[in-house]
Amino acid sequence: MSQSNGRITLWNIEVFVATTQETSISGAAKRLQTSAATVSQQLTSLEGALGTALLNRSARPVSLTPAGEIFLRRANAILNEAEMARSDLALTDMSRLTRLRLGMIEDFDANVTPRLLSEMGEALKSCQFLLETGASHQLHDLLETRSLDVIVTSEIGVAADWMEIHPLFEEPFVAAVPKGVLAQGDVARQLRRLPLIQYTTRHHMGRIIADHLARQNVRLAGRFELDSYHAIMAMVAAGTGWSILTPLGWLRAQRFRESVDLVPLPFEGVSRRISLTARRGALGDMPDQMALKLRRILTDCVVKPALEDAPWLDGKMRVL
Repeated sequence: MSQSNGRITLWNIEVFVATTQETSISGAAKRLQTSAATVSQQLTSLEGALGTALLNRSARPVSLTPAGEIFLRRANAILNEAEMARSDLALTDMSRLTRLRLGMIEDFDANVTPRLLSEMGEALKSCQFLLETGASHQLHDLLETRSLDVIVTSEIGVAADWMEIHPLFEEPFVAAVPKGVLAQGDVARQLRRLPLIQYTTRHHMGRIIADHLARQNVRLAGRFELDSYHAIMAMVAAGTGWSILTPLGWLRAQRFRESVDLVPLPFEGVSRRISLTARRGALGDMPDQMALKLRRILTDCVVKPALEDAPWLDGKMRVL
């Protein structure tokens, strides 16, 4: 590839790193909220400025050339330095922060996330908010690679010196059963007669459930494994089976709640915690302030509505 007169920009480099991490141009475009054509153009510009090919773009998945392997190390260092410079400048006056990349679990997308963004938007008038929703382990990966600034996720047992972690919320796992299907007597026996509609073990929450059942030596007959609260609640509401999920999952699938009973697990319980995590010191006291806002929002939008319908959750579902 011949040398061009183009210049290397941070945007070139960010696109290049995103493409290597997503291993596809379309994946990089989705992450960066731009078009695949723009990603291709930026990669071409970068390769032209460097005078060498960095990626095998015809391969599936996209792979690095030997030159790309060398440049990737430098690219990550450049982006890290740029991010540190941005953070240092923002710390002098957080009200002038121009960009905040936030990762949130999907459990909060109906009520908690919109309210948080609205409140932060009022306080940070000049800030652009970039939201990524997804599974907890995926958001942790994006925080580690500096693709996100702050994440709100289930705790997955990952901690490092560079992290600051603010616990927010704890909730138990519960049984969601078709309305009126349970009679007086042995709940565990009654549930064993129904198929279990299982939350997917590809996600952390599903693995918590599966591991807990294995530790309790509880064997349940299941035919369905889904990754959608709405689909699970729809099937439970239709009488297809029962499921183990959290009160948040039950609240999120609002249209099916009247057709589903929520009851305690008929064996030893298990719970999960949700926390806010950021890079230590990178955003000053903003993560702490965000955690305070979230605790208040969770009390109003999650705990109070849940206790109105299921008072027995009092003390088991709590803001930390």
